[in-house]
Amino acid sequence: MANLFGTDGIRGLANQYPMTAEVALNLGRAIGYYFKNSKNINILIGRDTRISGDMLEYALSAGLCSTGISVLDAGIVTTPAVAYLTKYFKASMGIVISASHNPYYDNGIKFFFSDGMKFDNEKEEEIENILINEKYKKINISGKNIGKIELLRDAKKIYIDYIINSTSESVKNSDYKIIIDCANGAASILIEELYSRLKIKNFSIINNFPNGTNINQNCGSTNLIDLQKKVISENADLGLAYDGDADRVLAVDEKGEIVDGDQIMAIYANAFLKKGILGNNLIVTTHMSNLGFDETIEKIGGKVIRTDIGDKNVLRKMLEENAALGGEQSGHIIFLKNSPNGDGIVTSLKLLEALSSSNKRISLQASIMKKYHQKLLNYDIVDKEAMLNSEEYSVIKNDIQNMISGKGRVFIRPSGTEKKIRVLLESKDKNIIDKCKNNFDEFMKKYE
Repeated sequence: MANLFGTDGIRGLANQYPMTAEVALNLGRAIGYYFKNSKNINILIGRDTRISGDMLEYALSAGLCSTGISVLDAGIVTTPAVAYLTKYFKASMGIVISASHNPYYDNGIKFFFSDGMKFDNEKEEEIENILINEKYKKINISGKNIGKIELLRDAKKIYIDYIINSTSESVKNSDYKIIIDCANGAASILIEELYSRLKIKNFSIINNFPNGTNINQNCGSTNLIDLQKKVISENADLGLAYDGDADRVLAVDEKGEIVDGDQIMAIYANAFLKKGILGNNLIVTTHMSNLGFDETIEKIGGKVIRTDIGDKNVLRKMLEENAALGGEQSGHIIFLKNSPNGDGIVTSLKLLEALSSSNKRISLQASIMKKYHQKLLNYDIVDKEAMLNSEEYSVIKNDIQNMISGKGRVFIRPSGTEKKIRVLLESKDKNIIDKCKNNFDEFMKKYE
């Protein structure tokens, strides 16, 4: 057993290592050992709608209870809801069982501190070490000391109350015509109640009938085609698409065009930057964001700081720089005054708040950001290290950098969890992008 934790918790094919009931059971026992010197420990658990959620939650809960830890079962809720509820119920730790935007046959386990912040790498490694070395076997609990499971029947209501109380009055009673895609995921259980209580009358919901195997299936933020068609056919003002655990959102304008995370942040910044709502006017994003984002934010008086890919890195940089807004092109956006985590539902309401500050349609507001042409390439590869250390790679990389120099950029990175190489090409000139792609395609044939 090694490398259990990836860039964001544990993730893999459900019922195959490491996402097995056995690993989940022993992970619960390992967490029990982690808290062995503490008293009155309770851990809050929530899950998304995928079929393997029950299996993994019950196994994990059994492991926790066997070490004397009590479980607060929040049921099916979004990932950001788990973070909020962990803090609300003063739980010792929060756990969400979800593989986010992945297909139903995958699943994952992520951890939150008692304050709702995601676990850092050091804590994950500590728990992984306990698990690998089977230190949990030293715990011997019996009798009245065995943990119990408490079902949190009000978890959904508490989270909806929080969102409503943190939503601007300008959003309530909104007359926008909105189509909402719940990705057959965790958002499905709360969106109708939330929007109804916000008195947003003109909305309809699609892909909100989860059956365990249709989460993210040709829907949600990873596949916007149905939403785009629906927005146009219904003559809607905009569409909103969450992913399976609703920690991210993408939008569709009234013309059916995609409005990505960069544009959502640009719309929000354009509406509120000069009003002082963004604090020191710094916005954090990753190396994957469009270069047009930097130019747009600087034009309206802000500054962009870039960091490594991943919401943990975005949050870390936001805290370092005292930035109020940060996020990724994928729609995973953090409004630090609300939460240290990306929350797709909060983000969508923040977008509505920004849109309501102007009478312009979303397409016009999104158009303030002039995008560079971008192409993201993914290559399967047998030996990443051999390719990255080869002389041919140095040559092709230099050639592409020279071709694109002054007109864009190339960003190449190996996947941290898969045998893949990811290449981002970006330029104002689409012909350069196409030429660079063809050259890299030809080069990669030697290593596939």
